[in-house]
Amino acid sequence: MNHLDELRVRLSVCDEQILECLLKRNAIVEDIMKYKESHNMQIIQPEQEKRQNQKLEQELEGKRHAKEILDIFHRITYNSKKIQARHLFHYNIVLIGFMGSGKSTISDYLSTMFAMDAVEMDQIISQREGMSISDIFAVYGEEYFRNLETNLLVEMQSRNNVVISCGGGTPMREKNVAEMKKNGRVVLLTASPETIYHRVKDSHDRPLLENNKNVSFITELMEKRRVKYETAADVIIETDGKNELEICEELVQRLMELDEKR
Repeated sequence: MNHLDELRVRLSVCDEQILECLLKRNAIVEDIMKYKESHNMQIIQPEQEKRQNQKLEQELEGKRHAKEILDIFHRITYNSKKIQARHLFHYNIVLIGFMGSGKSTISDYLSTMFAMDAVEMDQIISQREGMSISDIFAVYGEEYFRNLETNLLVEMQSRNNVVISCGGGTPMREKNVAEMKKNGRVVLLTASPETIYHRVKDSHDRPLLENNKNVSFITELMEKRRVKYETAADVIIETDGKNELEICEELVQRLMELDEKR
């Protein structure tokens, strides 16, 4: 055996050791999730990830190939989050609520914490149609837009572990709600009319509010939608006065409770 062959054998041994360690690590990730659940602990712990990253950076400081090794560990962490997501959710999480209720913010946070794909329905539809939501309404009408929403919800049924952020009017169509529930848990995010107003007052991509940006109109429209929103929801979460971590942790805990009952 020449020297090159010897090096390749040693490399193969390293690969086998890495593989064995990764299998053990992934099993430990699952055990940690089970422990958190059985002891009613907080599921989302971003500070733990921060500490792990700081420890790695300190240990690799000045080391050869530090950047490449950090990249590998970041990918390992990312995939660990996916394992956690699959452990918790065998379905999609569908976020509904009035415009400005925090759906996009919470979708992004869940996506980051659990390495879940995030689908912003309005954004996808706008990209596919090549125009803004306001322009779609103006050119083709609301019925056309709602049909696009329905088609996208049907499309999402073939996927799992996706966070789907719906437009404010999506749950007003019963067919849309039926499609959401085929492979998803529907989470309603709520906020006060005053909070909604402050979140949307500078936005110009909300066709129904464009000429009615005031608390009284928002209150009236929210009340018109309230019954259908609440009927569609599997879980309802109030977002006022809470940060992203608090809202998402409550969301996870409520979904876990719901799954235990089913």
